[in-house]
Amino acid sequence: MGLLTLSFALRYTSGRKLHPSEPTVVQPWIPVIGHLLGMVVYGGRYIKRLGLCYPQEPILTLPVPGSRIYVVTEPSLAASVQRNTKTLSMTPLLPEITKRVLGLDQKTYHVISQNLDPEPGEPRGFFADVHDLVYTSFGPGDYVNALSCEAVQELCFQLLETIDVTTDATGSVPGPVDLLAWVRHMVTVGTAKAFFGPHNPIAEEPDLAHDFWAFDHGLGGLLIGIFPSLTVPKAYAGRERLTAAFRKYLEAGYLEEATSIVKGRARIEKEYGMSTDMTARSALSFLFAGIVNATTTTFWVALRIFANEILLARVRQEIRQALEVSCQRSGPDTLSITAVKETCTTLLAVYRECLRVGSENFSVRMIKEDTMLADRYFLKKGAVVQISGGAIHGRSTIWGQDVDEFNPDRFLRQKGKGHGFHPAAFRGFGGGKTLCPGREFATNEILAFVAIFIHGVDWVAPDGGRLSVPEKNDRVMPVHVLEPATAPKGIVRPRAEEVKMLSRLKVVM
Repeated sequence: MGLLTLSFALRYTSGRKLHPSEPTVVQPWIPVIGHLLGMVVYGGRYIKRLGLCYPQEPILTLPVPGSRIYVVTEPSLAASVQRNTKTLSMTPLLPEITKRVLGLDQKTYHVISQNLDPEPGEPRGFFADVHDLVYTSFGPGDYVNALSCEAVQELCFQLLETIDVTTDATGSVPGPVDLLAWVRHMVTVGTAKAFFGPHNPIAEEPDLAHDFWAFDHGLGGLLIGIFPSLTVPKAYAGRERLTAAFRKYLEAGYLEEATSIVKGRARIEKEYGMSTDMTARSALSFLFAGIVNATTTTFWVALRIFANEILLARVRQEIRQALEVSCQRSGPDTLSITAVKETCTTLLAVYRECLRVGSENFSVRMIKEDTMLADRYFLKKGAVVQISGGAIHGRSTIWGQDVDEFNPDRFLRQKGKGHGFHPAAFRGFGGGKTLCPGREFATNEILAFVAIFIHGVDWVAPDGGRLSVPEKNDRVMPVHVLEPATAPKGIVRPRAEEVKMLSRLKVVM
């Protein structure tokens, strides 16, 4: 009886508002720790379902031990969070996250913790300088165009090499193969070479690709930071092997082969007194940013198209048109990324719908002082507010009654008049100050490579029929585009004449 009374008392106290204007408080079934347990057990699915259970509430309060988590589930309020950069900021969270995930030493942690949100005229810190470099480099212009062409050209080479190495006398890749792993190999090897040059660590030690994905799959454990060498040994060991390889890369002088943004980051790190080991760990973070979402999104876009005969026919017709336009503009055997983006409207719609369905990321901000959000909702200093991409992407009031279905045509409606939803409703690249700086590059790379991919090969099920699309694994914390819950297998069949054309292809902007 005493335990039951205590349970009700804890639920009552945790459910009380800290301020009359605080958002609706959602009490956990297990007092105090219930929401944290829900996120541990169910991952991003927990927050998404909570948000969708309260369709009339644009923001919810989740009481957790010693603090609050405010969950925003409505686009216009998400836009208010994004505009309020003075009191709502992600940067206070970055030093601790970076330290745990990359294994930074205490000296580097101290350096990167300084001057996180400088006002005009105040000294700038490490993150501010890196932010400016990255956003300037990846902004629309000649540099990102050239980098996009180089990356897609390298991915085309990887596709041709993979086909050449694995195709047997019958003209097929012996199968069935793990299709996600097949894509991973090409994007991992190709992106590492495009960013870090021919002597990048993965080119020198191919087994490091497995370490990279072990690191990725153990990010949650590394972030928790409780004896990671014991709790997530594969991720920890993979990170350390990759760091050692990047250290060798830097000591050998191979940084000169890297693209200018990689060299620019290393220059800033040197200016802040970081050691070679710390710069190596930073290089791993940049490789992560370049590979993970590009890989998983490429896989989903290709799979969705190959699994649907109507989509496949439409997209292939668009790709043929893009090749014709490229030939007219740039000469024979060329593929213009601009032509792909202009002509392949169905492909672009599939890409965006894959991001809507698969991107359930959280845009998280620390609340630096008591704030009235949109002059209506009280947010407590020291708590965090997160924009739930999963809940917003799952709202039927935004996307229609078929919100749970994969329907790329929703991005083709009202062409030329906008898509009929709030700009902050599409969370594929985040939003506001944390809007992904590489979104233009990523879109160029993924659309052009998928066009090359679909033009050059067929994917079919092991029995020769159409592929089926597995469920996404949404029982993890969504740090990037969600992977499939089960790895689909299929037969890869090169299209002989198209592969010959791809062997001569030059990628242009």
